[in-house]
Amino acid sequence: MKPRVAVVIPCYRVAAHVLGVIARIGPEVDAIHVVDDACPEGSGALVSNRCADPRVRVTYHPRNRGVGAAVISGYRQAMAEGADILVKIDGDGQMDPALVPRFVAPIAAGQADYTKGNRFWDPDGLRAMPAVRLAGNAMLSFVAKLSTGYWNLFDVTNGYTAVHARVLRHLHLDKLSERYFFETDLLFRLNTVRAVVIDIPMRAVYAGERSNLRIGRVVGEFALKNLRNLGKRIAYNYFLRDMTVASLELLSGTLLLAFGLLHGGWHWWIGMNTGRPTATGTIMLSVLCLLVGLQMLLAFVAFDVANVPRRPIHPDLPDPPEPIMRAP
Repeated sequence: MKPRVAVVIPCYRVAAHVLGVIARIGPEVDAIHVVDDACPEGSGALVSNRCADPRVRVTYHPRNRGVGAAVISGYRQAMAEGADILVKIDGDGQMDPALVPRFVAPIAAGQADYTKGNRFWDPDGLRAMPAVRLAGNAMLSFVAKLSTGYWNLFDVTNGYTAVHARVLRHLHLDKLSERYFFETDLLFRLNTVRAVVIDIPMRAVYAGERSNLRIGRVVGEFALKNLRNLGKRIAYNYFLRDMTVASLELLSGTLLLAFGLLHGGWHWWIGMNTGRPTATGTIMLSVLCLLVGLQMLLAFVAFDVANVPRRPIHPDLPDPPEPIMRAP
């Protein structure tokens, strides 16, 4: 049976583009959920008054809560109406709605639980990307590989995504970041349930649209949240839910590396202040701990890279009566 597909469009300062985005969404989509996140340009009212597409439903936030909160509201509305696959498209015209079937196909075929765009797939397509975005996305993508555990992905801040409703229903949506960290935080949550995520090659369109994201304002927030998620992912995957040889490598490697640094640093400080040479055995002990500790940590990283989820989970998940609305 053909899955029911819904598109979610968060709207904030996109009045100049959102009608064009909706007009280009093909017949393969059954419902379109526009979420006005207290848009000062009245994007929701514009869609309600000027869009005659019967698939469109408009939801309004009384106050601005962020793009993540808008997407979550759209997800909940779509799931309440029985959508099977939910596609998220921005309303600023930078994402081609004609690509929706590409994002849906791997999920419908049982090959993935979540798909996301990757603008870095084709090097020729990068010429259209502003240099600041190019550098920022490359840096964030590398950091996100550590925090999410999806070493096979790139362009993690890409907002063109699709997900199976069964997977969403098994996540605590209230615990997701409500602003620009939303996409990365969702990937972290997906990893905790071992969902399969794949990249879909795409090209973005940059034609003078204004971005509401200011890199300087979020870089510190992103760094702290990625570090938090890294710690939570490792604790959950390698010590709470399961313990493997990699768990021992991580623990032993961290202790040996820390001991080597502290032991060597302490004796170096003593030598500098007393003028006495440090014994060869003391130096060798520190070096040995440093080398062995580093080697064990590299072995852990190699295991983590190979531990990317490979088997989609949504075909085996039961359907809860309703989405999880409240965090425990």
